[in-house]
Amino acid sequence: MRDDDCGVNLYWLPLGAGGVFVRWNGRVYERLLALREHRRPQPLFHCAAEVRLHSTRYVIEMAPVWSLHAPDRGVVVEGPVGARWLGRSRAFRYEVRCWRDGRIPDLAEAVDSPVAISADADVANRILTTVQAVPPLIWGRDELRAGDMWNSNSLIAWLLCNAGMDASAMRPPHGGRAPGWHAGIVLADQQRR
Repeated sequence: MRDDDCGVNLYWLPLGAGGVFVRWNGRVYERLLALREHRRPQPLFHCAAEVRLHSTRYVIEMAPVWSLHAPDRGVVVEGPVGARWLGRSRAFRYEVRCWRDGRIPDLAEAVDSPVAISADADVANRILTTVQAVPPLIWGRDELRAGDMWNSNSLIAWLLCNAGMDASAMRPPHGGRAPGWHAGIVLADQQRR
């Protein structure tokens, strides 16, 4: 059902926007992977979503638990980064946020965004319902054997697939890559079966 007060938008942010450490590590990772795959390095992107349902706006994003100190940021799950045992430390945990009236840090750096995905109230509602059930997989690992690591892009692709959208047809800005996107599609497919 189409509703002018409902919608789903994606925002593509350069990996590490607003910070040095993640940006530097992302570049090293991409250079090494490109060398192994005999291709040129490409810009890496991190995806966040904005969902509007009957004039109420939510921001959905996966980020380190220490990256934002807003008290009510809509945390629905936390998970480990790198290895399950590392997740005992706050420094190695991520959180998935479904933040009512929230904000996307570093939104000013978004590229070719927002991308309007849907204006369907049912799609928006399914995303908001499904995000509550996201599994706390290890960020940066391929636990699904998908050939791709679990990360923020996986989350968004998984949510879109579970809402009935074709996430495999969606692409980051021209010339860029969204590591982890395929892992979200694989998880949604595994759960459907």
